[in-house]
Amino acid sequence: MKINHASNGLHGELSVPGDKSISHRAVMFGSIASGDTVIRGFLKSADCISTMNCFRTMGIEIEEERDEKGDFIRVSGKGIRGLSKPDTPLDCGNSGTTARLISGILAGQDFKTVLTGDPSLSRRPMKRIIDPLKNLGASIRSEKGNGLLPLIIEKGKLSGGEIRTRVASAQVKSAILLSGLYAEKETVVIEPALSRNHTELMLSAFGADITGGSTDEPKASVRPCRELRGLEVNVPGDISSAAYFIGAALIVPGSEIVLKNVGINPTRDGILRVFKDMGADIKIENERYESGEKSADLIVRYSSSLKGVEIGGDIIPTLIDELPLISVVAATADGETVIRDASELKVKESNRISLTVNNLKAMGADAEEREDGLLICGGKALHRASIETAKDHRIAMSFSVAALINSDVRPVEILDPSCVGISFPEFYRDMDLLLK
Repeated sequence: MKINHASNGLHGELSVPGDKSISHRAVMFGSIASGDTVIRGFLKSADCISTMNCFRTMGIEIEEERDEKGDFIRVSGKGIRGLSKPDTPLDCGNSGTTARLISGILAGQDFKTVLTGDPSLSRRPMKRIIDPLKNLGASIRSEKGNGLLPLIIEKGKLSGGEIRTRVASAQVKSAILLSGLYAEKETVVIEPALSRNHTELMLSAFGADITGGSTDEPKASVRPCRELRGLEVNVPGDISSAAYFIGAALIVPGSEIVLKNVGINPTRDGILRVFKDMGADIKIENERYESGEKSADLIVRYSSSLKGVEIGGDIIPTLIDELPLISVVAATADGETVIRDASELKVKESNRISLTVNNLKAMGADAEEREDGLLICGGKALHRASIETAKDHRIAMSFSVAALINSDVRPVEILDPSCVGISFPEFYRDMDLLLK
């Protein structure tokens, strides 16, 4: 994929695809609920399809349908204990969300399951869910004893109890809470900082007895559950997908765009707070709530006086997926941007710290890798380069944005661009729409 300098800015109105985190959870919770769950705005990405296929393999009917309101997904749930033993291993593809969250559900089943994934997912750490689930009575182990996939999950006896996690991770927290649905007593998760809370909000809507945490007290708890009830879920636009167009509009001269119905859950909106601290021209309009999730329309304009900032601490879990894109924007700002407390970036689909720094340097930026983050000295013009993505969708999309301000006549080349299908299959089409 070759991307040229954007000469006329980005313009127009766009609805970004549905939130990936919420789409995953709607399928999972709908599958173990009683009755039908209707999901509108579902993200048809590779990761979310992996989740659908796992539950289909366990006997859940999941169909794509259409009515006067548009396309939707119908999940015919079979109840909290209605899943069937799969005949084959469950293939989670590239999806860490699928592998980690489904482990919590499978820990409460009466049958044996094997979880597998693609080579990238098979390198990502699973000990972070294995250990707490074991402490709660689950029978779960890494087949090779290395804390990685494949995982073998068998019938255990979930006791419930209190778990303190080492990292602020919604995937880890959610795996524990989902196991708590099947436990003998209340399950409590205490995090070092508040991670995204989509599980708590959605499980509550499905009828679970669950309590979420807060920034001051990052503790969530769930009581054993006899039944969840199917419902209609309206998935807002994914702020992690909207981020690329927000960043592009901020740094490409002459840009002004409107992004409709973007989810701005306070545990996910860190990128908006950071960009505003940098001096970004972003306006939030038409705020609303649905099923506990907050969404709004965003008006974003080119901002010529962005400045460097320090990013760290409790805000990191609210923007962890957006840090490569923030780094690209920081390379255009005046002064230094310091990103710390972000060592979690090393164990995503790639080592995003190293890849981001190496690609920024390749484009002429002044960037430095640190043990838990990055240092970026902004203000240097970016030039053409071949961008190594390591098949990481976040890296591919972030540097596609950087390519728009390439100072060379020749285009920037994005290697392995098809990886954007993991979270945003129509990314390049939508970017073209805003550039016309």
